[in-house]
Amino acid sequence: MMMMMMTSVEMDVGAYLTRIGFSGSAEPSLDVLRSLHTCHLLSVPFETLTVHSGGLIQLHLPLLYDKIVNQRRGGFCFENNGLFSWLLRALGFQVTLFSGQVRSLITGCYGPPFDHLVLMVTLQGRRWLCDVGFGGHGFTNPLSMETSAPQEQGHRVYRIREDVGVHFVEWQGEKNGGEAGDWSEIYKFTLDPRCMEDFTEMCQYHQSSPCSIMFCKSFCTVLKPGGRLTYIGCRLISTTFPAQGTGGELEITTRELKDEEIRGVLAEEFGVVLNAPLIPKDEAMTPLSLMY
Repeated sequence: MMMMMMTSVEMDVGAYLTRIGFSGSAEPSLDVLRSLHTCHLLSVPFETLTVHSGGLIQLHLPLLYDKIVNQRRGGFCFENNGLFSWLLRALGFQVTLFSGQVRSLITGCYGPPFDHLVLMVTLQGRRWLCDVGFGGHGFTNPLSMETSAPQEQGHRVYRIREDVGVHFVEWQGEKNGGEAGDWSEIYKFTLDPRCMEDFTEMCQYHQSSPCSIMFCKSFCTVLKPGGRLTYIGCRLISTTFPAQGTGGELEITTRELKDEEIRGVLAEEFGVVLNAPLIPKDEAMTPLSLMY
């Protein structure tokens, strides 16, 4: 009932498409889905700044629309993917929400159920995994769920592996601590349909738990053509991707920021204007003691 009430509020689709820099026909098709996905990542940051500037994130779609479209902000997975699902439905796409569990690169543990929100779009009988809310480790274009074969995207290679009803999103090589050719799990999910309300408890968890990167670090990251720009704590990190097929390495430069510089950097580099003081934070996370 609540979900029906929230989605009955009209969205200004044109304003949303302008926000993400999408132009042209938006009739449901694979090309349009890919373009929307990439445009979203290039325009809407993955960020935790609300948590560190005295705000509270609530999973109410009109509030998320106001934040991301009207205020030109970003958000984390529940916000970015939740609102993106609303846009896709408004355009006529068939969308299903799934609960994901993210694997820690430090401990190898998975987060709790509803740790991550991901989307499946069914188009002409084929299924596509969409995720515009996973920050620097996510894929740029939707991944086909009809195959376990490698899917190359720029300098990265992904695959979706299924094992006894659980689907694992994995990547190969870069930044996974292994040699080229090794596969590492990023997150896992099942095909049980979910709704936004199912993620309320974990949304609160990520805003208050020392086990969550959202609580422990103030950051903002956005995809750029050929790279990525990331603010975290008191640092600004610029990453340049190697050209596809070259086997090159990432080029990373880091700039140390003074506290008084951060608001200006966020506005100039990310287009994010905060209405409240930000408390920079870059603390170590408390490792989860339970393997999910």
